[in-house]
Amino acid sequence: MSPSTEAPLLITAEADPESFARLDGLRRRYFPPERNLIPAHVSLFHHLPPREHMSVEAALEAAAGRAAPTLHFGRLRRLGRGMAVDVEAPGLGAVHQELSRAFARWLTPQDQQPFRPHVTLMNKATPEEATAAFAELSTGWASFDGHAPALLLWRYLGGPWERVRRVPFTGLAG
Repeated sequence: MSPSTEAPLLITAEADPESFARLDGLRRRYFPPERNLIPAHVSLFHHLPPREHMSVEAALEAAAGRAAPTLHFGRLRRLGRGMAVDVEAPGLGAVHQELSRAFARWLTPQDQQPFRPHVTLMNKATPEEATAAFAELSTGWASFDGHAPALLLWRYLGGPWERVRRVPFTGLAG
């Protein structure tokens, strides 16, 4: 088996192009460059078994039969050594619940935690850098709305991620 087929699977919600450009620009601005190995994202699941790849894809296809969830990028929040923007997304919460049921026997303790969607804009910086960045961004911050056009399946490669598949929301489910 190759290392990429042994790598854990991750699932994120894709942000619409305008929201992604804004959030990824902030992530590139504030995240320590040597640690910023992945684009801005809204994580749903952090570690699913690679041997269950086909079952994971089938569950994603089933969950994506609904309309694209609305995402409200609300308040900024301090993390210990960084910051994030909280995401209000009841529709995405419903997707997460459905997938949690499908993946129940594989979920790690981290993925069993309550779903609190967010986009990390800075992490693993010094406390001083985090405080300064939060103060700077907070000054002009305004919440904004977007949507999640698709679910993204990734492989974790020990730091960077490899995108495996994009599963668009179809809006077909009643």
